[in-house]
Amino acid sequence: MEDCTAKSEPPVCNSNSTAMLNHHGPDDSISAASASDVQDRLSSLELRVQQQEDEITVMKAALADVLRRLALSEDSAAASAKKQASGKGQNPLREAYSMSCIANGGSSGRKSHRDSSNISVAKKETLSSAAKSGSERKRERPAMEGIKEKEEPPPANEVPASSPQTPSPSSHPPSPHPPTPQRQTPESKGPSSAKSRGSSAKRGMERSQSSTWDSGEDSRNKLVKAASTSKLLAKVAKNAEKHKDPVISQAKMSTRERNQEGEYVKMFMRGRPITMFIPSDVENSDDIRTELPPERLKLEWVYGYRGRDCRANVYLLPTGEIVYFIASVVVLFNYEERTQRHYLGHTDCVKCLAVHPDKIRIATGQIAGVDKDGRPLQPHVRVWDSVSLSTLQMIGQGVFERGVGSLAFSKADSGTHLSVIDDSNEHMLTVWDWQKKSKIAEIKTTNEVVLAVEFHPTDANTIVTCGKSHIFFWTWSGTSLARKQGIFGKYEKPKFVQCLAFLSNGDILTGDSGGVMLIWSRSNVEPAPGKGPKGAFQISRQIKAHDGSVFTLCQMRNGTLLTGGGKDHKIILWDHDLNPEREIEVPDQYGTIRAVAEGKGEQFLVGTSRNFILRGTFNDGFQVEVQGHTDELWGLATHPFRDTFLTCAQDSQVCLWNAVDHTLEWTRLLDVHGHCADFHPSGAVVAIGTKSGKWYALDAETRDLVAIHTDGNEQLSVMRYSVDGALLAVGSHDNFIYLYTVSDNGRKYSRYGKCTGHSSYITHLDWSPDNKFIMSNSGDYEILYWDIPNGCKLIRNRSECKDIDWATYTCVLGFHVFGVWPEGSDGTDINALIRSHNRKVIALADDFCKVHLFQYPCSRFKAPSHKYGAHSSHVTNVSFLHRDSHLISTGGKDTSIMQWRLVEKTPSLVPSDSALGLSDTLMLSPSPRGVASLPLTPLTPQTPTEPPLLPLATSTNAVITPPLTPGAEVVDIQEVGLTGPTANGRQESSPDSPPPSNEPTLTSDSTLSPKDSLEPSDDTATPSDEGTPFSLPC
Repeated sequence: MEDCTAKSEPPVCNSNSTAMLNHHGPDDSISAASASDVQDRLSSLELRVQQQEDEITVMKAALADVLRRLALSEDSAAASAKKQASGKGQNPLREAYSMSCIANGGSSGRKSHRDSSNISVAKKETLSSAAKSGSERKRERPAMEGIKEKEEPPPANEVPASSPQTPSPSSHPPSPHPPTPQRQTPESKGPSSAKSRGSSAKRGMERSQSSTWDSGEDSRNKLVKAASTSKLLAKVAKNAEKHKDPVISQAKMSTRERNQEGEYVKMFMRGRPITMFIPSDVENSDDIRTELPPERLKLEWVYGYRGRDCRANVYLLPTGEIVYFIASVVVLFNYEERTQRHYLGHTDCVKCLAVHPDKIRIATGQIAGVDKDGRPLQPHVRVWDSVSLSTLQMIGQGVFERGVGSLAFSKADSGTHLSVIDDSNEHMLTVWDWQKKSKIAEIKTTNEVVLAVEFHPTDANTIVTCGKSHIFFWTWSGTSLARKQGIFGKYEKPKFVQCLAFLSNGDILTGDSGGVMLIWSRSNVEPAPGKGPKGAFQISRQIKAHDGSVFTLCQMRNGTLLTGGGKDHKIILWDHDLNPEREIEVPDQYGTIRAVAEGKGEQFLVGTSRNFILRGTFNDGFQVEVQGHTDELWGLATHPFRDTFLTCAQDSQVCLWNAVDHTLEWTRLLDVHGHCADFHPSGAVVAIGTKSGKWYALDAETRDLVAIHTDGNEQLSVMRYSVDGALLAVGSHDNFIYLYTVSDNGRKYSRYGKCTGHSSYITHLDWSPDNKFIMSNSGDYEILYWDIPNGCKLIRNRSECKDIDWATYTCVLGFHVFGVWPEGSDGTDINALIRSHNRKVIALADDFCKVHLFQYPCSRFKAPSHKYGAHSSHVTNVSFLHRDSHLISTGGKDTSIMQWRLVEKTPSLVPSDSALGLSDTLMLSPSPRGVASLPLTPLTPQTPTEPPLLPLATSTNAVITPPLTPGAEVVDIQEVGLTGPTANGRQESSPDSPPPSNEPTLTSDSTLSPKDSLEPSDDTATPSDEGTPFSLPC
């Protein structure tokens, strides 16, 4: 999986820890210049550590002895109390407690010194707490609290006696006054140091020695409370052992706690506690229930094309659709009607594509990858129907290694067989009867790169492969494959044979990296001795075609030939005798030529290395049909009141896209890589942060430069305007948040201040509705709050901000969103998060190629979500359009942009045949973010009586999806017989692992389908949400 698991590790040490380490040195003035001085210093440090360990051992022994004596004295006190109360009858609980103290106090001598030292602190805490009043225990911090906060919440019926939140049954009613200020609370104190724990244990021991057992009813209640001491000691001893060798889950929830600042929940990330205060309006956080949201996502449009490292992956189908791929999606794009359909059966990057001779069935191959749990995703080939988009067969699981490099259908036998070259070191060639899913033949080809494989169109037993410095002719007979190597003889052997095609007379035409075309003809003449076998292919003609390489060949229906050059950017038309007739040059801004295919009439299609698909003729030139970014994509911003959005990437391009007609409105090239962006609430200006610390303000209409500033020299990770647009916050990787005052509708900026306090780089931030406060997250999982009017000061008492209703919610850490984190997360698994404007759902981008949809708020650990796969790399960002009608997601290494339509399911209603009928309603927000005073001005005209719906998958002028025409090819999910996964969006039970190899998987249906948004079982939790495997019918 391409970069799905790539993560940036947060810093694990800082200057403070370094200073502490240096403090233990014997003499800070010792020079480290000489090796001897360094060795002396190390020896001194080792000696000192050994001395400290000896001192700790002695202290443990002394403490164990004191506790033994304390247990005996308390036992004596209990015995005297027993005699005084003998007139009232024998109390078996007291006797049980006395026996427990004797057995566990160390006086029997059966336990080793090491075992007694392990639990000495625990016994001190338990015994002393049993002798103290409830109010004393409530005020005192337990010595073992540092261990206990890493435990799972105890069962409801098991209450630790030393818990600071649970008073004993015999304690007096709590006082209305706060605890004395001398005692620190768990939150204010934090993880205690060894010194503070030692002093606390000493004070507790002194109090225990001075305490005595009182006679009377109160003493009797204390003994009843302590009757389960032996069980408690065993539990604490177990926890002490756990503390010695900690195995801390990477993402783990703690029990709900309370301190003087308020009630909070605590989550642990890589062993680091993350405290989130519970808002005042939440009476009991344990009662919060997080369910699956009724809203679903349907993939509506995919922006981009993978041409930078692929070849021969653009074709025109008889339906008038261009078929190509990007990420794990195969796109069928009708450029005349401006509609897309999507095949979503793949689980990782699609790398190659072949069209069946019937022009209906298509084979696509994908690479290997890993899922979020590290399990391998096996490379395989899927054969599917381009009309119904249903999977016909899946082959090669467990056979191919690394990925599928190239594949081809047979032609002489009407496409019964499929040849595949994988990406293993030996580049295995396999021949399949794909309908029976049976492998017929297999052989190693070469350790060099193989670029293409093809069946001979008239000789069913001949297969040709080519690549680095070779061309092989394979004779296929039954289960065997025999290789004959192409001999170049007097002709210069090229570095790469890039492509091949077949002429009408059966000859083979190859294009190579030297710009030469060679014609290979079968020889029927008996060759000279040692010159090869009879019937071998030999070079009969050489033609100089291009300056630079011949990258692609396309045989036209009328017998002519198109060739595409690499270096010279030319497309040349050759006549039947291979004489050049016409040529045209592809402009440099589109990149070099990667694929050429025949179009309608005199048109042809061109795929380029800069991810363009062009449609052109020799007379009229080129028209761009598909385009996208060419490098890792991170920056995303949606317009505050229009259906447009902006993206920026490491290719230095800034692109403004129209979400209605799915076109590029404008693009601008920066001098550095873009990384983040945000629109001013007026919509007139957009701010773009880069990887160098520089940021730009561009006019959103004309793309002119409005302002340019620099904050530090490190990457800017977030740009965020305040709700009224008067302030701009810039989060940087230098750990600072820079504040600017904004005027003139986002055209003038003045530095206002800087928020200083984070110990790692800024990842996310949000404004309060009154523009006075900022909530921010950092790379080391901090949640900090800032008071902007008072000099950008850090708010120390974080509970003061627990009731702020943030204008946006993009921070990935907080009480309202902590339920989105998966168990075992290392803190870098979630790249982006956003709350919808209507505050109903949360969209999330993760590191495992998935887009999630959660209910908002999401304040329950392990909350369920709808999961959607289409990206093949880490999903870097997500954002809702201003009316929540659509969600935009961006991919990292896959460079793709996905546009998802939000559809709400009404379970009680039956899906109708009308488009967007009773069961489908677009999710609309009542008002855009921060622009309540601005009118809604959609890009398309609408009548006042109609709701502003956006059926963005249809033609650009449509407002409501038209009913289907009688001839429309649409297959409903239920017609194919699948009841589990989502058709569009590939909602899976195990989203990162492919389905069983002997069962087909349904993919997307047409975007024009009236029921295209719903799964058959939308009213219940999908298998992916329940975590159970699913099985698809054959």
